[in-house]
Amino acid sequence: MTDISIRLADTAAEVEETLAALLPSPTSNGEPLAEARVINAMRYACQGGKRLRAFLALETAAAFGVGRDRAMRAACAIECIHAYSLIHDDLPSMDNDDLRRGRPTTHREYDEATAILAGDALQTHAFTLLADERTHENAFVRVQLIAAIAKASGAGGMVGGQMIDIAAESAEAGLTLPEITRLQRMKTGALIEVSCKAGAILGNANAAHKRMIEGYARDFGLVFQIVDDLLDIEGDAATVGKAVGKDAGKGKATFVSILGVQDAKDRAERLTAQAITHITPLGERGKTLADLAKHALARQS
Repeated sequence: MTDISIRLADTAAEVEETLAALLPSPTSNGEPLAEARVINAMRYACQGGKRLRAFLALETAAAFGVGRDRAMRAACAIECIHAYSLIHDDLPSMDNDDLRRGRPTTHREYDEATAILAGDALQTHAFTLLADERTHENAFVRVQLIAAIAKASGAGGMVGGQMIDIAAESAEAGLTLPEITRLQRMKTGALIEVSCKAGAILGNANAAHKRMIEGYARDFGLVFQIVDDLLDIEGDAATVGKAVGKDAGKGKATFVSILGVQDAKDRAERLTAQAITHITPLGERGKTLADLAKHALARQS
């Protein structure tokens, strides 16, 4: 394993443990709560995964001198948002997936109604974590953080991108490259971008540094999605941890379907180099983020 792979694995384990402590408990005084089923579904949906968004939040925060405990709360809040989005994305009315992170999807493990409620609860729990003064003693910083994550998650970001994706499935004309780029910057990229911005907000970074981080995150998010599209073509379900070949089966427009495999790989390489260039002025403080960009380009899952 490379150094960055080890750090990702160690961080994922740390986030897993912290999330377990920050999520609601299904019991009180040793007795199960009446709402235990939805809490158990929340906890189930949050298990596993690469914790990439949490890693981005933690490493960006570290670059700006933010304490680990404070950054971890923001990272876990973002993971709650991500888990909620995956629950809803997998539903029969959306992508109708049976496999997520190598396990049955939440609506398969529980049921559709419980899965929807678990997703709703994870979304609101994220903002409960962010609003707590343990995330930052300055209420203005907390409000900035809440506003940024809410914007990235809503109609102008993740949710809006999902709506464009759904509409494109029944559209007469396929999406163009600029359209698919905008879709993915909203659907996948917005939460990745705000994961990086969260660290800069917590660290009271100046405007120039925030622009560097935003540039890095924007390009990194596109690389991540292009590699996802490539894995859907070239990967296998056992390694990827979810079904593959779905996009081609549905006739969905992706970076690979528009550019072809080789041009998609070339674009991902250019964007990776560009992402690293954005954070070069950070020097040694940006090294882990640069290593992560290279790792994202080469990932197999």
